[in-house]
Amino acid sequence: MTYCCGILVREGLVMIADTRTNAGLDNISTFRKLHVYEEPGRYIMALATAGNLSISQAVISTLQEGLDNPETGQKDTLTGCTSMFRATQLVGRAVRHVYHLYGEGLKEADVRFDVSFLFGGQVNGGRLRLFMIYSAGNFIECTADTPFLQIGEHKYGKPVLDRSITFETDIYDALKSGLISMDSTMRSNLGVGMPLDVLVARREGSQAELNYRIEPGEPYFHDLRERWSAALRAAHTAIPRPPYGQPR
Repeated sequence: MTYCCGILVREGLVMIADTRTNAGLDNISTFRKLHVYEEPGRYIMALATAGNLSISQAVISTLQEGLDNPETGQKDTLTGCTSMFRATQLVGRAVRHVYHLYGEGLKEADVRFDVSFLFGGQVNGGRLRLFMIYSAGNFIECTADTPFLQIGEHKYGKPVLDRSITFETDIYDALKSGLISMDSTMRSNLGVGMPLDVLVARREGSQAELNYRIEPGEPYFHDLRERWSAALRAAHTAIPRPPYGQPR
């Protein structure tokens, strides 16, 4: 299982991904799911993956090698794209290319073509943008009205983001909420786990301000988990009990 979230606020972009994969209870591994492409001042792009690991790795490798462009005779690559929109289209093309190669074989093996991506960043001074790309290669874009997107096991972490994130949220408060969202997911689903990869990129910078891996036992994240649990218990205690059915 996987949980990744991307948050786009006025100040910039936050992306967080776990690293746990499993193919059964006794086959749990760690794989990077947040891939960062950066040339400071020119582009910063981050691609988070969820779904079947073999499919997502095939898409990543296809993007790294490039896709043939019959019009130019050249290979199209992420780092050669002139905008985030064109880069997102290229990711969609790579997904469809991998489906063309392996889709029928997966179907014959009764394996679903299950993959999705969060793709955010800034290219050539353009707008900082965040997209969700589906297994058909189509995509939607994050907006100020809904300033976050999630893939993977998102249901446990979504209430945290719904209650705490607006477009005006401070970027490091957004990171904090994202980490609480991740902790809530890890508490409820053992298929999501550490280490966690984190990216913070501010608008107009075209570079990562923070590209960091949170390892198990990392002091801040451990403290955040304990404080959040204590705050929930205190809030629960402070709320009056329901009056329904109580003796008068």
